[in-house]
Amino acid sequence: MKKHSARVAPLSACNSPVLTLTKVEGEERPRDSPGPAEAQAPAGTETGGRTSQRCWTCPRAQLRKIFWGVAVVLCVCSSWAGSTQLAKLTFRKFDAPFTLTWFATNWNFLFFPLYYAGHICKSAEKQSVKQRFRECCRFFGDNGLTLKVFFTKAAPFGVLWTLTNYLYLHAIKKINTTDVSVLFCCNKAFVFLLSWIVLRDRFMGVRIVAAILAIAGIVMMTYADGFHSHSVIGIALVVGSASMSALYKVLFKLLLGSAKFGEAALFLSILGVFNILFITCIPVILYFTKVEYWSSFDDIPWGNLCGFSVLLLTFNIVLNFGIAVTYPTLMSLGIVLSVPVNAVVDHYTSQIVFNGVRVIAIIIIGLGFLLLLLPEEWDVWLIKLLTRLKVRKKESPPFLCPLRPLQWNAVVTPRGNDLEDYFLMGGTPLGKVYIPVQFRSSAVSPMVFIGMSNLLALFHIRPFT
Repeated sequence: MKKHSARVAPLSACNSPVLTLTKVEGEERPRDSPGPAEAQAPAGTETGGRTSQRCWTCPRAQLRKIFWGVAVVLCVCSSWAGSTQLAKLTFRKFDAPFTLTWFATNWNFLFFPLYYAGHICKSAEKQSVKQRFRECCRFFGDNGLTLKVFFTKAAPFGVLWTLTNYLYLHAIKKINTTDVSVLFCCNKAFVFLLSWIVLRDRFMGVRIVAAILAIAGIVMMTYADGFHSHSVIGIALVVGSASMSALYKVLFKLLLGSAKFGEAALFLSILGVFNILFITCIPVILYFTKVEYWSSFDDIPWGNLCGFSVLLLTFNIVLNFGIAVTYPTLMSLGIVLSVPVNAVVDHYTSQIVFNGVRVIAIIIIGLGFLLLLLPEEWDVWLIKLLTRLKVRKKESPPFLCPLRPLQWNAVVTPRGNDLEDYFLMGGTPLGKVYIPVQFRSSAVSPMVFIGMSNLLALFHIRPFT
């Protein structure tokens, strides 16, 4: 029977998007590199000598992935920015961040039912709910989902999930949504540092630079508001939320490895069950102690609560299952693109001041986030690209074009910028004077070369190779 461990994961913790658990259905390990025989085979032929259709299907598949990637990026960006702004709006009438966290996390229970509905519609081999549930439970080991597994492998992640969302929502009460969203992007740097230490991922200098940029951006963001108590507490809450998110991701890779779609849906539904069974008591305690108190249930903005929960559920669904239709890097771009969206909304709805320090901090953190999206072999690809361009430049043959020399008369002292005063018709010719200028055929076409040559001849400039 198959066992899952951290070695099953095809991607390192830093390469996949934030809080993503899944890998493409059916892939148990990364694809091996082609062998020497496959590498030496012509690109357009198969082993049997037939013309391969891969040259036609690969670009179409890539274009389809890019198209879906744009759609996923827009969905991630809109759902993340929308949930952040809606949470800010909800706290004006309902000042209870932990209760909002508990209410939204309960919706995680819908993950597995939604997955099973998709399985019924798309899968060729349809299984019953019980059969599918048992098959997905193999993710937790040979014995499936037992009480011991529930408390040792699911409950800790339920706590981390609640802390991540609660700290993020509590920070929205203290500072503006632009600062919250850009500071949460630092979790990518925290994931790299933890995966480098715990998972022994490959060391990359560019990611160290990105982590330094993230830390520098946090310090500058704190300095932007003058180290006031509310801003410092809010920034600390967001950094804590990003740290909990990174710890959640790295521990998942370490303890459980990587999950398929059904396994991830079951795991997230289990987090919702854990939240209902064991976290429900905390909002009740906060209500009776009047830490998070509301006068009556009629005063609760249920529309805002349900809208926030739907947007957060959509965000997690797209982020965890969008890898089936596009690249993980494009999915991660949706999170950083939510920063300018929140900035525009804050500019018109709040009194945020975009001073120089805040703008530089946002740019630095965004740059660090983008550097962390670089693949592990980015330096090798860059060297190959530069080498290929250099070889192509050396091998390109020069284009030789015969140029008929032009006869010019005596040159007099020019007046102003009028070129007609340079040459006087009639008189004794002084000869031909040429200035060497070199062109290559790879740079210009023959017709453009001839036209440029005749134009340059007016100024006694003759192209040569």
